[in-house]
Amino acid sequence: MKVEICCGSYEDALASYKGGAKRIELNSALYLGGLTPSLASLKFTKKYTDLKVICMVRPRGAGFCYNEIEKEIMFEDAKILLENNCDGISFGFLDENKEIDKESTQKMVNLVHSFNGEAVFHRAFDCTENPYKSIETLIDLGVDRILTAGLQDKVEKGIDLIKELQEKYGNKIQILPGSGINEKNLENIVKISGVEQVHSSCKGFGKDPTTYAKNFDFGYTTDENNQFEIVLEDKVKKFVGKADKL
Repeated sequence: MKVEICCGSYEDALASYKGGAKRIELNSALYLGGLTPSLASLKFTKKYTDLKVICMVRPRGAGFCYNEIEKEIMFEDAKILLENNCDGISFGFLDENKEIDKESTQKMVNLVHSFNGEAVFHRAFDCTENPYKSIETLIDLGVDRILTAGLQDKVEKGIDLIKELQEKYGNKIQILPGSGINEKNLENIVKISGVEQVHSSCKGFGKDPTTYAKNFDFGYTTDENNQFEIVLEDKVKKFVGKADKL
């Protein structure tokens, strides 16, 4: 059972590494669903760990229908990250009809594969309306892996579709379930779906006492505890340990 940890920084990557993970998805701004990471965070991760690093390439929050300027930035970001030894790129391109943007997806797959990396189509897949048409398109375009919650907000809700996709297409493309997977539900999710890998945040919270000023704040949580998301090493250890037993 392969485990991928969703990381928002080099510190998260280090916690994942110490916790026994072998692969991470490296992002920034996890509170926006994950954006392109800094180059420094990738360099430090590759220098001080032996993790397999899949880098998110996403220029902004919201959806995945990008204009030409955004696409130009995405391809340049991907190229820079690949030139600095990331092991793959996580990305997603949709058109205004919520279908796969074939041209942009093919271009990204070709770029990633030219560096012998893995091309991962992220949860933009879950925004499409016909998962069968979408996955067959991604297979035809040469995508290596899909990160999905089964077109739901959490894997447990989309588990039946994930099981179906794994059974029907698992020999043609890797199915990576992610969103809401933890130590408690891992075994059941794997048993039902039959997948061979999982994606988890192993999330906790750090605190920054300077988040709130007298007349305004820089927070993005609602509990006013100065919190931000981090990966907890102990959670990774428990999650990886549970996965190893499966």
